[in-house]
Amino acid sequence: MMTLQQALSFAVLGGLLVLFLWDRLRFDIVALIALLAAVACGIVPANQAFSGFSNPLLPLIASALVVSSAVGKSGLIEQILRFMRPLLQRPALQVGALSGAVAALSAVVKNIGALAIFLPIAMQVARRNKRPVGELLMPMSFGSLAGGMMTLIGTSPNIIASSLRQELLGKPYRMFDFLPVGFGITLIAIAFVSLGWRLLPIRNRNQNAGDAPFQVEDYLSEVRVPEKSSVVGKTVAEFEAVSEGSVAVTAIIREGQRRYTPGGHWRIFADDILMVESNPQDLQSLVHTSGIELVGPQEPKTDGTGVADTAVVEAVILPESSMVAQSGTTLRLRERYGVSLVALSRGGKRTTTRLARTPFSPGDVIALQGPAEGMSETLASLRCLPLAERNLQLGRPRKLAVTGLILLACVGLSATEIVPPEIAFTGGAVLTVLFGILTLREVYEAIDWPILVLLGALIPIGDAVRTTGTTDLIAGWLSTASASLPIAATLALLLAITMLLTPLVHHAAAVIVMGPVAVAVAHHLGLNGDPFLIAVAVGASCDFLSPTGHQCNTLVMGPGGYRFGDYWHLGLPLSILVVLCGTPLILAVWPLH
Repeated sequence: MMTLQQALSFAVLGGLLVLFLWDRLRFDIVALIALLAAVACGIVPANQAFSGFSNPLLPLIASALVVSSAVGKSGLIEQILRFMRPLLQRPALQVGALSGAVAALSAVVKNIGALAIFLPIAMQVARRNKRPVGELLMPMSFGSLAGGMMTLIGTSPNIIASSLRQELLGKPYRMFDFLPVGFGITLIAIAFVSLGWRLLPIRNRNQNAGDAPFQVEDYLSEVRVPEKSSVVGKTVAEFEAVSEGSVAVTAIIREGQRRYTPGGHWRIFADDILMVESNPQDLQSLVHTSGIELVGPQEPKTDGTGVADTAVVEAVILPESSMVAQSGTTLRLRERYGVSLVALSRGGKRTTTRLARTPFSPGDVIALQGPAEGMSETLASLRCLPLAERNLQLGRPRKLAVTGLILLACVGLSATEIVPPEIAFTGGAVLTVLFGILTLREVYEAIDWPILVLLGALIPIGDAVRTTGTTDLIAGWLSTASASLPIAATLALLLAITMLLTPLVHHAAAVIVMGPVAVAVAHHLGLNGDPFLIAVAVGASCDFLSPTGHQCNTLVMGPGGYRFGDYWHLGLPLSILVVLCGTPLILAVWPLH
């Protein structure tokens, strides 16, 4: 019979899931609310509420992120590209080569960091080969998720699984304990996406990345119609005909702030503000020929030679950007950063508000105009990733040899268990500062603080779920349900449940909840807990079903022009393949007894 403490545990977990699904609050805030609720109902003692923040898991994740950031800025990618160039020139190998490179780098660099490094490279490859960039980006995202499974530090589910093994089975996982299973699944994933990218519903295949620095549909901009413009007096249909259909008017703002959805017969008057959908290049051409003005940017200044010293740069908003949930108005982009927002694209969705008042979301593609000098620093401050530059610059190499030695030392010390991984990587993070590889500001920017808050808040809840017997209760239900199933089917069931839970919550939360359940199921069956815990780690790492479950999938949604349902086209068959192939692979590597 369920006890009161167990019922309260289920209530906290249920509330946590509801808030994650509601998606109105950021995941770290949701975790803190759940922690306070757990303290209030007594399942987490008040004096242990913040015990999760003293867990060695947190400094390991933070320091691993710092070391991976140093690797990303060290010039290592330039060396990789030298070997990759012949592969990138052959269209049949491009998806596999890019996805494989991202997967390999994700083993030692944060998933989203590895993907961000290769994202502009993919844009450049798509442009040169005149192919839709959407054929490349989702396979690369899935490759980064698979590649992270190969090492302890490759992805946070592995680190959390190691911490749970320490608590539940008495010993943590070592650096390369995940490699046999992770490498096998990564090979399967790369082989599949290399052929399976054809399942993606790429829209506007006749338009390709070679037509412009960046091609995306439904790019929203605002233009003003001056009195001297040739557009004054024309109908909306006539105005769109001038652009040969490349520019569409979605709204007219006049009489102050009144917004109208116009028909083709509407006439355009002086001082109207038109909301138009177009890519920046077609819009810029129309600006020059018709005398309309972009709303926001100041007139370009010249250096006396007639050459403007301003630039329009397209960038994607990273999930950790301070722009998320803010608008151009609230951010005061021009006053604080000296740039103006001229266009916005959001995965094919139209916005119903003024451009400057539209809250930004992770993965949005924006066009900013501002001084060419210092634009890189501005984008770094805003945590935006520039896209499809004509001359790709990956940054100044930063002491590649020293960075490589620091990484090897961290991995070697952890693998040989000379020191615990959290000590090894914390030392490595300190060395990146002492050797001038990273500045202190870059160190703190590299750390994913919301993830640390999420983990610090959820660890005590996970402990409470175990100590109240809730974990054993769930494990008993699962054991009863799978009593007539083979062991391999039970293992596959746990992997699939975790895989389905991950898009609903966060991959870290999925491991914290499902990890103890998996070990308890193994104990109910009288089996070794390792295969079941590894299955949970794999399931939490393989979030191929939605753009919101993992930051990598969010990052490529805007640049790739994907919609929510597009992820199922490639992700569902890949998820089934991981369950079917991953289960026997886990059983082959990790014994049941």
